[in-house]
Amino acid sequence: MKLDPHHYRAFDENGFLLLPDCFSPAEVEVLLAQLPGLFAEDSERRVLEKGTGAVRSVYGSHTTNEVFRRLTHHPRLVEPAMQILGGPVYVYQFKVNAKIAFVGDVWEWHQDYIFWQREDGVASPDLVTIAIFLDEVTEFNGPLLFVPGSHRDGVIEPPRTGSVPAGYEGSPDWIANLTADLKYSVDKESLSRLVTRGGIEAPKGPAGSALFFHCNTVHGSAPNMSPFDRKIVLVTYNRVDNAPPPRDKARPEFLVSRDFTPVAPLAGDVLLA
Repeated sequence: MKLDPHHYRAFDENGFLLLPDCFSPAEVEVLLAQLPGLFAEDSERRVLEKGTGAVRSVYGSHTTNEVFRRLTHHPRLVEPAMQILGGPVYVYQFKVNAKIAFVGDVWEWHQDYIFWQREDGVASPDLVTIAIFLDEVTEFNGPLLFVPGSHRDGVIEPPRTGSVPAGYEGSPDWIANLTADLKYSVDKESLSRLVTRGGIEAPKGPAGSALFFHCNTVHGSAPNMSPFDRKIVLVTYNRVDNAPPPRDKARPEFLVSRDFTPVAPLAGDVLLA
C-alpha cells in the first residue's frame, strides 16, 4: 500500500496523517486477543501507571509474539513507511499503549526524536511512527493531540526533569522516558507559540484506523477519564542507514532495537493467515 499524493502532502504539511479503517474488524480482533497475555507479563518490558498499578505500556512484543511480529511486516505499514522515509526500514521500537478506562494517565507534550537522538545517538529524524487503534478513539478517552506543522521546527530544547520520576525510585534511568513525567517535555512557552501558529488537532476514528506521525511532531494526550479503553499499538520504523551507533550504556533492546535487518512486507492477509 502506498500513500496517494494527497495523503503524502497532508503528512508532509501537518506532520501526521490518519487513515480510518486501515485494518478490518477481524484483524483488530486478532490483535486484541494478544493483549491479556502481554498485560499479565511481569517483566521490565511492562510499565505501570504511577499510583494505580494499571498497565501503561508494554514494549518490544514483536520479538516475543508472532502476531505482532507479522504486524510489523504488514504491507499497510511497511510500504508507506518506506515511501515516507525514502529507503529500506527496520523496526526501531514497538509498544502497546494501554490508556485504560478511568486510570490511563497523561502523556506530556513532547517530541519523540529527542529521546532517540540523545539517549540512543540516532543521527537524523528519519523515523516514522504508525499507531494502530485497537479501540475506537474519541474525544473522551484520551486521544493523541498533535500540533500541526510543529515537526518543521526541528528539535525543541526541553526543560530537564530529574533522572527518575517520583514513584519510580529504584528503577533504571531510562524509566523517565516512559512515564507520565517525561525526561524531555516541551516547555509551556514553546508549546504556546506553536499552538498559536498551528492549533491543536486530535485525530479520532474507529478501531482499525492507522495514524502516521513524524518523529518531531509535538504531541501528547490527556488522562482517560472515560469508561472506554484507548488501546493502541505503535510501530516506529527507522531508515536502515540511520541506525544508531554502538553505545557503552545502551538502553535495553526492547526500547531501541539493534537488529537493523530491513523489514520485507508480507502478504496483505498476514494477520488472518
